Amino acid sequence: MDIYQKAEEQIVDKQKIVDFDIKEFTIELLISKYLTGIESDDNDIFIPTYQRNFVWDNDRQSKFIESVLLGLPIPYIFSADTEGRLEIVDGSQRLRTLVAYYSNNLILKNLEILTNLNGFKYQDLIKSRQRKFLNSTIRMIALSDKSDEDVRFMMFERINTGSAILKDMEKRKGIFGGKFMDFVYNECSKHPLFIRNTKFTERLEKRGEPQELIIRFFAYSDSYKLVKTGVNEFLNEFVDSNNKSFNKARYTQEFDNMLKFVDQYFPDGFIKSKTSNKTPRVRFDAISVGVNLALRENPKLKPTDLSWLNSKTFNDLITKGGQNAPTAIKERIEFVYYKLING
Repeated sequence: MDIYQKAEEQIVDKQKIVDFDIKEFTIELLISKYLTGIESDDNDIFIPTYQRNFVWDNDRQSKFIESVLLGLPIPYIFSADTEGRLEIVDGSQRLRTLVAYYSNNLILKNLEILTNLNGFKYQDLIKSRQRKFLNSTIRMIALSDKSDEDVRFMMFERINTGSAILKDMEKRKGIFGGKFMDFVYNECSKHPLFIRNTKFTERLEKRGEPQELIIRFFAYSDSYKLVKTGVNEFLNEFVDSNNKSFNKARYTQEFDNMLKFVDQYFPDGFIKSKTSNKTPRVRFDAISVGVNLALRENPKLKPTDLSWLNSKTFNDLITKGGQNAPTAIKERIEFVYYKLING
């Protein structure tokens, strides 16, 4: 068999796992299928845990509603059939915006075309326009339950990898999902000591920054010396491998011990000062992983000198350029580790 025939057979074989339908819903039906049963997680159309938070600001929501009212073409919503329910793979921001407007929780602002609608809620439209809005249709591509289980994640990646809107953690959450990600989101990021010793802006929280730091902690703690090139690739591989199998008991214990140590001995936790409004990634890496490695060696460790936290040497390590370079990662982590072990 020549290479051309092999290539053709591979295309045919892989196409078998992609089976989809094109559906068309009125906005009224789409909203109803999303809201009915949402409290009991039994709605016909649902947004899964791996999807990102609602991050569109008011201006972006307003422009989307303006597009609907103008009758402009709306991008397809992508979904996957999951035991008879439709799981949103891409389009959660559009769906949530429609729900927000219909529920009168969105006030249109900064519209450039329908300027007379600035300040309007859904209830302010005349009745005939409300009906026309609800009767507008949205198209949806739905992967059928005949498709391979991993296709929805592949589709999410193909749709979003090139997006400037989605950040690395959002892509990671959408593409991989799984038990390890659930552990990071539902347990680690809600740990009281993690919350107390970190700070994030609302925007950073929506973008998954707390979870990004936690994944970096586990990944660097286990294999920071194995970072060769890109950090994102390294973290993706780590998440993917741990979704298949990870030692939850060990991870839970190490995360808890590290946080207790930082809470007890580091006055400002992972932030530079009490006036800071965010936790720098490199500072978190250095402190959290350095502490964890030191506690692995000496579980009864009690530091005698932490003056190095405000030293020029430490500041230079966590502020110089090229922070994702393998040597920079190694230097800042091992600086904290050796200071704690020898100090």
